[in-house]
Amino acid sequence: MAAIPTYHYPQQGKLAVLGGGESGVGTAILARKIGFDVWVSDSGKIAEHYKTELQKAGIRYEEGAHSESEIMESDLVVKSPGIPQTVPLVQRLRAANIPVIAEIEFAAQYTHAKLICITGSNGKSTTTMLTWHILSRGGLNVGLAGNIGRSFALQVAREQYDYYVLELSSFMLDDMEHFRANVAVLLNITPDHLDRYDHKLENYIDSKFRIIRNQQPEDLFVYCADDPMTLKGLEKHQPTARTLPFSIVQRLEWGAYLNTDNEIEINIPNQDTFTMDINELSLQGKHNVYNNMASGLVAKAQELRNATMKESMGSFKNIPHRLEFVACIAGVNYINDSKATNVNAVWYALESLAPQIVLIMGGVDKGNDYEMLRDLIRTKVRAIVCIGKDNSRIYDALEEDTKIIVNSSSMRDAVEIASHLAQKGDTVLLSPACASFDWFKNFEDRGEQFKEAVMNL
Repeated sequence: MAAIPTYHYPQQGKLAVLGGGESGVGTAILARKIGFDVWVSDSGKIAEHYKTELQKAGIRYEEGAHSESEIMESDLVVKSPGIPQTVPLVQRLRAANIPVIAEIEFAAQYTHAKLICITGSNGKSTTTMLTWHILSRGGLNVGLAGNIGRSFALQVAREQYDYYVLELSSFMLDDMEHFRANVAVLLNITPDHLDRYDHKLENYIDSKFRIIRNQQPEDLFVYCADDPMTLKGLEKHQPTARTLPFSIVQRLEWGAYLNTDNEIEINIPNQDTFTMDINELSLQGKHNVYNNMASGLVAKAQELRNATMKESMGSFKNIPHRLEFVACIAGVNYINDSKATNVNAVWYALESLAPQIVLIMGGVDKGNDYEMLRDLIRTKVRAIVCIGKDNSRIYDALEEDTKIIVNSSSMRDAVEIASHLAQKGDTVLLSPACASFDWFKNFEDRGEQFKEAVMNL
């Protein structure tokens, strides 16, 4: 098992938690257990069930504003990953030499568990869940946390896992200085959230490569050898850990690749070879071959049996809102891919489905470049139905590549329009490429409204 890292932050005194969501409440409960004088501050509203958790634990909280004078008296601040480092309060805390860290970095100091960390622009939720599924089926005592599931800090406070599989977003990685991933997985890098990175791709690449920061020679780094942005990042960020690449276009001596029999082949030093026909995978599509390769490498590195890996990779059910089958109505399949909040995720969705597709997309544009979708739009998409307040950039980019592109006034309206445009054998795909918060609370709300609208047809 991994050793507890050296403590780099205060271990007692006043601790302020910025943000009263899953991450913040879990952090507060762990901090209280350790012995900090802890309180939670949220500039918005804290959900009732989180208030109940805080009250049961005897933890003070405020909502609707930050009491900055009290926060500035803290010995340590743990902030939500959704709060940018550039906000004035965070800048003032740093100027005062008050450490501002992430939940993941805070909680990692208090567990002996081996940390398996997964990041990437696309596929990280699926790969995280798949990895957890394989390891669990293999008999390991493993928790699931990070950007998915219950708070990592809460589990460290209340559970005794030997392993954690952590989904880490770039926002989470940005707040980490001393955190060490025993196993780091980098799936891919495509332009996303560039508004948070001064619209510079190189800044976003640097953020993703923070996952290998502090790794040691005995650790492991798994990465995609086919991804150009990852290869570019490797020119600057040299791994200290052992490396295992994966590829579907080249044969690799060590790592995972697609052999001439259309099988995933995994080779790790001093272990027997694993092979599995890609047609036997429960998740289909080229992007899911990559996801299975990454998860398979992690599992093989933990010395799981080939039979267990094959059974797990053949039985896994995908997460909600990621290429989730909803219904077949009048011969038309309805697929919920609400979690596709960037252009690359939409590309993966379109690539994995057969023509003809009625695509529902749109929302809060994060500086998207739709150029990479044009070929798939031309060859696979019958029509585009736009959701969201302003879809002018979608029109500008894709209007010439599809015969039909229309606006809608609500998710229900979008689904009704799509159902009229679709023909028997078609697929209606919700894959927005954009953030959700102009019409919806979050991508889950968007996906649930889509599913409800489909079932009401």
